[in-house]
Amino acid sequence: MNANKAVCTRRLPDDHVGLVVEVFRMLADATRVQLLWALGSREMSVNDLAAHIGKPAPSVSQHLAKLRMARLVRTRREGTTIFYSLDNDHVRQLVTDAVYNAEHAGPGIPGHHRDATELAILHSDNPDAPSSHAAPKGRRI
Repeated sequence: MNANKAVCTRRLPDDHVGLVVEVFRMLADATRVQLLWALGSREMSVNDLAAHIGKPAPSVSQHLAKLRMARLVRTRREGTTIFYSLDNDHVRQLVTDAVYNAEHAGPGIPGHHRDATELAILHSDNPDAPSSHAAPKGRRI
C-alpha cells in the first residue's frame, strides 16, 4: 500500500477507467457501503452482516454477490458457513477514504479526528451514550 504519492499525469487506459467506474458503481449503494465498512475490521458471515446492518439476509447475500463479482470482497468457507472479507487493503483504504471524506462534509469534528474517548462514544452501540453534539449527561449547555 505504499503507492507513490506523486501526481501522475498520464491518461488512464479506457479499460482501467471502465474498471474504476464499476468500483464506484458498487459504492453507489448505501447497503453495499455499509457492508464494506463493516468488513473493514473483520470477516463476517451473511447472517452476521445482515444483523449488523439491519437488512434481510437474502438482500445482503445479493449485494455480497455483486461485491464479489466486482472483486471487492472474497469468501472463505468453514463448514457450511461462508465468511466474507475485503479483497485487499486497497478496498479498505478506498472505503475508509470515502467515509472520512464524507465526515468532513458534515457538521462538527469528523470522527476520524476525534480522540480515543470521543471515538469510544462514537462507536458505542449504547443508544444512551451522549452524541458528538450533545453535552455529557448531568451537564447543561
